Amino acid sequence: MIRLVVEAAGPGLSLQDAGRPGLRRFGVPVAGVADRLMAAAANALAGNPAGAAVLELALAGGRFRLEGGGAVVALAGPGAGLRLDGRAVAPATGVEARPGALIEAGPARGGVYAFLAVGGGFTTTPAMGSRAQHRRSGIGGPLPAAGLALPVGGGGSARHLPALPVHAAGPIRVLAGPQAEEFAPGALARFLAVEWRVGAWSDRMGIALEGPALAHAGGHNIVSDGVLPGAVQVPGAGRPIILMRDCPTTGGYPKLACVISADLDRLAQIPPGATVRFALVGRAAAVAAAQGLARTLAALAAAALPAPGPGLAARLAGANLVGGVVDAFDPPEG
Repeated sequence: MIRLVVEAAGPGLSLQDAGRPGLRRFGVPVAGVADRLMAAAANALAGNPAGAAVLELALAGGRFRLEGGGAVVALAGPGAGLRLDGRAVAPATGVEARPGALIEAGPARGGVYAFLAVGGGFTTTPAMGSRAQHRRSGIGGPLPAAGLALPVGGGGSARHLPALPVHAAGPIRVLAGPQAEEFAPGALARFLAVEWRVGAWSDRMGIALEGPALAHAGGHNIVSDGVLPGAVQVPGAGRPIILMRDCPTTGGYPKLACVISADLDRLAQIPPGATVRFALVGRAAAVAAAQGLARTLAALAAAALPAPGPGLAARLAGANLVGGVVDAFDPPEG
C-alpha cells in the first residue's frame, strides 16, 4: 500500500473533496474544499479528476513523506511553492515522487489555502459518500496530524499548466437576503458601502467581518431556519458573519445577504486582516457566474499538458559521470 505520511503540518490541515451536497436536510454540513478552483488545479496537475480528495493546508505549509511506492504530487494555491527532496518544483507543475521522497508544501503566501494532490487520490474510507473532514462534528474521521499515514492510489500522470488559474479581482458579489425586514432601513446599503476587515478568528465555518455595526429593526433573534455557505448573518452586535463550507444547516440570526456560490472560493482566500467589499447582483448574474465557474473547472483537466521531463542540469546531477579518480602525479603501478 502506498501512503503519504504527515511529518509536520499546521493545525488547519484537513482532507477535503467536493463535500456532501444533498444531505443538509438531515443536518449534515456540506464541508468540502474551501477553494474549488485551486483544488481542481492541483488535481489536474496530478492527473486526477477535479473532485478527487486533496490535503487542504490553511495559513501554513506542511512536510510529508511518501512510503510504499511512487506517485505524482502537485500543489496549488496563491503563492504556494512545492519542494521535492529539497529541490524546488517548477510552478504549476506536477512531479513524480519516488518511494521515500520528502515533500514540502509551502503556505499560500498570497491567500489562505493551498492544496496538495497525490496521483491516484487519497483512498481513505468515505463517510456518507465523501472523504471530506468536518472539524467540529468529526464526520470524515480525525484530522491529519504528525505521524498519520494516509493511503493513496499512487501513480498518476505529471501534468503542467501554462499558468495556475487566478481568482478575479473586484468586490465579492452578493444576493439580497431573505430577512430584510429584520434590519433598520439602509442596513443593506451600508453593508455594501463599507470596506470590511476580515477578523482574526475566521475559519472554515465562518468569516467574521470587522467594521461598523449594522442595526436591526428589533431583536436579532429569529426562529431558526435553513442556512447555507455564503449566508451573511448579523448577530446582536451588528457585525456580519459570513457562513463558509463547514457551516451548520440551520441558524437563528437574520440574514442580510448571501454571497453567490461562484465567489465563495475567492472570499475564502482573503486572509485575516485584509479588507473586502461587496456588490449586489441579481439572480441571473449569480447563475451565469456559477455556470462560468463550472466551465472553468471542467476545462482545467484538458488544459493540463504532460509535464516536461527533467532539464539537462537535473539529468546531469542525477547521473554517475565519474567512474574513478586518477592522480596524475602518482607513478603508475607495475
